Order: sequence, then structure tokens, then C-alpha cells
Amino acid sequence: MSGGYVAAIDQGTTSTRCLVFDHAGRMVSLAQHEHTQHFPRPGWAEHDAAEIWANTQRVLPEALALAELEVGDIAGVGIANQRETTLVWDRSTGRPVAPAITWQDTRCADIVAEMLRGPHVELFEQVTGLTPAGYFAAPRLRWLLDHVPGLQRRARTGQLAFGTVESWLIWNLTGGPDGGVHVTDVTNASRTLLMDARTLSWDQRLLDALDVPAELMPEIRPNVEVHGTCRVGLPGVQIGGAFGDQQAALFGQTCFAAGEAKCTYGTGAFLLMNTGEAPAPSARGLLSTVAYAIEGEAPRYATEGSIAVAGALVQWFRDALEMIGSAPEIETLARRVDDTGDCYVVPAFAGLFAPHWEPDARGVIVGLTSYVTRAHLARAVLEATAWQTAEVVEAMTADTGIAFTSLRVDGGMTTNHLAMQMVADVLAVPVERPLGSESVSVGAAYAAGLAVGYWPDLEVLRANWRRAATWEPAMSAASRRRGRAAWDRAVQRTRGWVVED
Repeated sequence: MSGGYVAAIDQGTTSTRCLVFDHAGRMVSLAQHEHTQHFPRPGWAEHDAAEIWANTQRVLPEALALAELEVGDIAGVGIANQRETTLVWDRSTGRPVAPAITWQDTRCADIVAEMLRGPHVELFEQVTGLTPAGYFAAPRLRWLLDHVPGLQRRARTGQLAFGTVESWLIWNLTGGPDGGVHVTDVTNASRTLLMDARTLSWDQRLLDALDVPAELMPEIRPNVEVHGTCRVGLPGVQIGGAFGDQQAALFGQTCFAAGEAKCTYGTGAFLLMNTGEAPAPSARGLLSTVAYAIEGEAPRYATEGSIAVAGALVQWFRDALEMIGSAPEIETLARRVDDTGDCYVVPAFAGLFAPHWEPDARGVIVGLTSYVTRAHLARAVLEATAWQTAEVVEAMTADTGIAFTSLRVDGGMTTNHLAMQMVADVLAVPVERPLGSESVSVGAAYAAGLAVGYWPDLEVLRANWRRAATWEPAMSAASRRRGRAAWDRAVQRTRGWVVED
């Protein structure tokens, strides 16, 4: 190992970033470029994978320049990515065959309905720990194979490669058409509906059930392992780890013991609890998933609750309703009033996610009266994230039997102090934010640093964690019960909105 720093590529839903960290886990530079969001039809959400790759090549040298570093100063690089976003590319040209279908997309409803009616639904659940849903990558891959002319035939001949975004970036960084490494990590693979959660390998029965050619599939690797060496972007630097973004945040928050949990508040919100060395099936709408795997060690598992719309609701309040000029303004506006005026916003824009999983739901604003102002609406927008978190925490506690004593948080929305106070209030436990809220990127950097020997073990990483802020619950139990009952009534109003013509 050489180099005094590690780098992380954080490829998210709205942007691609490169962050550089020192041995204490402190960020020393950050470069970022947003990419275009494409919504060609209602419920469809796409990205241009070529644009994402171009932005990756831009942010790498920019992050080094900001820190006044050279490529030789970087000991290793890790990757964290938006999970479930699905793409297929041509191995010989390196060009995507279609736009990447993002995790927010709902076009696969018919495919999922057929899976749920079919003879293999129990097999999917037993092998993967997941119930088929449009949230996962395999239905999106099946859609592409069905709708892009000639794709199924070309897939069988080995001309094409499938991957989530970390696969796409690793392949390009290691040479692309000229010897690029086609791999994925266990956390991203666990979100496809095609990986055996216990053996950590593709299950041929599931591939056959969806008629997905094995020739498309990347090799599954541990999160903490050298995946290859960069030939582009950071020439000579080893790619020492890859993670789906939410598992990266769990790792970055050093939740290495069973029962430790974090919630990342970004475009959506994702709450994960480490459940140890065994999968934890849920009877309450949560997901059992791989938390992380270190080369040579048994994998760790997690239970997860996924909230589709958190920070995206603030963005909608800003851009679609034009109620505020910038996202930070919502806190100032919401503080003008003491409550929501009994108004509730349920952002089921693409259906209800955990713990409900109802794709036919759509968003509602309920309780409107002439008393309600935009300040009340702003407060209701922030409260929506808190109540959605409470739903997930209650399901997780019931599934695992583990009561939350605190919750570690990260992500851009944690800069909103009022929103985090609301989370503490409705959960009735302290909410803790680490020094530096870039836990996704930290997790990717930690994986890379462990793989190349920059850090020796997990205990050193745990010692790096520092608390920056704590929010203590201040809501009365009676107010909490009343608010939750009203929220439940509001959620009920979202159900069954989408009907067949």
C-alpha cells in the first residue's frame, strides 16, 4: 500500500461525487456534478449511464486538485452507488443499449404481478429473502429484455453485460471494452431478486424463472476486496470495495454489531439494522438484505425499511409548488408555526414503500382548512419524513424484538434541525448525527481502506466515529399518539388510487 489518503466515488440518484478522506476518516475534499433526471412518462424514471460515467471522470481529478493531491497520494478507492438502478451495455463498444431504469421507476408493475401469480413466488422469497416487487433490479432487467429489440438474443450470445451502477463504473474504470472487470458486490447483488442470500451466488433457478441469460451477469464479490486496478480516472489505484449506498452508510456509521441501526435521509430515507450472521425474514413489510461481506469472513445481514420520498418531498415543495426558493428555507418557514394545523402530507408519489408496499397508492394532502398556510404545509412536509420513519421503526422492533435506544442518522436532510427533532419526537429516542454526515462515502472509503491495508480492522474504524449533534425527544406521549393516529388515517386515504381503465 502507498498513499496517505483514500477516495470514494459516491454515485447517487441526483449526482456523482468524489470525496477524499484521511486516516481519521475526515473528509479533505469533495467534487460533485449533477446528472439529468429523465421522466419520459408518468411513473418512469431514467438516467443516462454515459452521462454518469462522464461525470465520474470529471469529479476524480477535481477532488484531487481541491486537496492538492496527486494520484499517487491515493491508497485505494471505493464505490457506493444508487441501488437497484439497472442498465445493460454492449461489451465491445461500451455503450449502454438503453437508458438506465432507476430505483424510483414503476414501469414493471405488470411483470411483478405476473411473478406474484406465478409458480416461483415462494422460491424467490425462500432463496433471496425478498418478495418480488418492482423496487428490485431483476424486473427492470426483464423489462429491458422484453422491450429493446434484439436484446434477448444478444444477451444469450454474451455480447451484453448487465449491472447496477457500481458494475458499470468498475467496468469502465478498469478498462471498459479493453479488459474491463465485470463484477458486482454482494449488497447490490442482494437487491436483484436473483442472488441466493446464503450462498451469495446467482441462483440458476431464479435466472430461469425470469428467462435471464447467465451470460449477462457479473461475478459477485465481497464488499471489502480488491476488485481491480483503475486504468482510467485514477490510473494505478486499486478499487478496494463497492457497496450499495445504504449498506455503505451502515458501514460508515460503524454499525458492526447486531442491533445497531442507522437511517440515511436523502432523496428517500433508508433505515437499516444490523441483524448479525443470519438473514432476518420480515413478516411486516421490511426487507432482509446483506449488510456487508469482508473477504474471508462470514457475511453480515440487515433488515431494512425503505421510504421512497423524504428529501424529494422538500424538492417537490420547492420546485413543483414553488413555495420556497431553496431547500434550507423550508426550516425557517416551518418554524413560523408551532404545528401543522392538523394538515398531513403523505408523499406516496410512486406508491407506498415500507412497511406497506402498495404500488397503487398515490400522494395526498389531507386536513386542509382555510386556517392552513404555506408555513403549516412546510411543517407537514417535514413531519411526513418523521412519521414514515416511525412506521418503519415500529415494524423493525416487532420483527426483531430489539427496541431502539437511539438512531444514528446521516444524509443531506440531517442539516435540517427541525426535521431531526421531529424524528426524535415521534420515535421517543435520541437521534445522533456523526461529525460529517457523509456516511455513504465514508463507508465506501472504509471498505477500500480495509481492502488495501490502509486501516487494519473494524475497531479502528469504530474509534473514528464522533458525535456532532444529538436531538432528544420533547413531544408528550399523548401528542405522539394523537399525531400517529391522524397519520394513519391520512395514509389510509392514499390507498387504491390507481385503478385499471
